[in-house]
Amino acid sequence: MADNVADLMAKAYDIIRVIPPGRVTSYGHIAKLAGYPNYSRHVGQALRVLPSGSDIPWQRVISAKGLISPRGDEGQGVARQKDRLEAEGVVVETLAGAGGERVDLRRYGWFPDRRPDMALDAWFEAVDAGEVAA
Repeated sequence: MADNVADLMAKAYDIIRVIPPGRVTSYGHIAKLAGYPNYSRHVGQALRVLPSGSDIPWQRVISAKGLISPRGDEGQGVARQKDRLEAEGVVVETLAGAGGERVDLRRYGWFPDRRPDMALDAWFEAVDAGEVAA
């Protein structure tokens, strides 16, 4: 299991790096693109352990409902994520009451059918299989 989690984390980080500025996707979609469709919570955990100053644009990953996920830090993380998204031009709507912060996934969603680097992965697999020269 640990190998799978390490593989998922590495793939998730690579995918998140290519989410265009001003766009968002869900934890579940990252897991699906990484080949682990039932591991959305692990994507959240991978983002939770990012070192300070990481180049991974973690702010572009939100819930499947378009909500910024609360972090148990009295709203500081939500506010930081909202600020970063708004700096990229994403409109974040504050819901009434304790409804949270929401992004319109129809407008800002990024949901490709396959990983952007899938063609490159296929090439590496062909090299490893001896089907093409490196």
